[in-house]
Amino acid sequence: MGKLPQIIKLDATDSTNLYLKDLLRSKNVADNTVVVAKNQLKGRGQMGSSWQSEEGKNLTFSILKKFDALHATHQFNLNICVSLAVSDVLAELFIPNVSVKWPNDIMSGTQKICGILIENIMKGQWVQHSIIGIGLNVNQMSFENLDKAGSLGSISGQIFDLDEVLQKILKRMEHHFQGIEEKTVTQLLPSYEHLLFRKDKPSTFTDAHGEMFMGFIRKISSSGKLVLELEDQIFKEFDLKEVSLLY
Repeated sequence: MGKLPQIIKLDATDSTNLYLKDLLRSKNVADNTVVVAKNQLKGRGQMGSSWQSEEGKNLTFSILKKFDALHATHQFNLNICVSLAVSDVLAELFIPNVSVKWPNDIMSGTQKICGILIENIMKGQWVQHSIIGIGLNVNQMSFENLDKAGSLGSISGQIFDLDEVLQKILKRMEHHFQGIEEKTVTQLLPSYEHLLFRKDKPSTFTDAHGEMFMGFIRKISSSGKLVLELEDQIFKEFDLKEVSLLY
């Protein structure tokens, strides 16, 4: 920790996560290497959804994190640390009502302003390294056909320096990642749950078959699953592919 990250700046790439993955195959890449693209042609969100971004207006970047002893059972710690780092910076920039929509979209009110995609490379029971992709809407003012998207600029009415925002996020990430390998998910969850979007509010969800149902987000399990309270005080855990929140 403490080393300045190496930053690779690209004019355009399909996806910064893919670029970093290819780089890893071809050579030894230093921990904390960051790849930033002015234009990401095929940005991906969770489960293959595409990420829409105007060239040069937003931050699309990926970071390589290497680990010595991060157990697979604690890999949700990565989601927690990255979500908290981005949320901290947004609060510092006076973005109102920042919350985390499980597992790792960052919201301001009901507008999504940041998507996070974490891909872990495993070796047995251990996370060898992670590629953390972040798409943050910064200075883009309009989003075609995306009524729930917003940006730092559209929310605050200001224009932000992309490099400055990037440096702030990298710094906060370094802070949150300190000692991550010694911590359990349970230890880190309270601060994440504190920011949870629609926690304890009656909400509508769809299941894997597209069926709608009502429930309350109550907490996150130690393996990073969403715990909902359904009718008759039944509690049920859901994985990413099993549920989506309608709002």
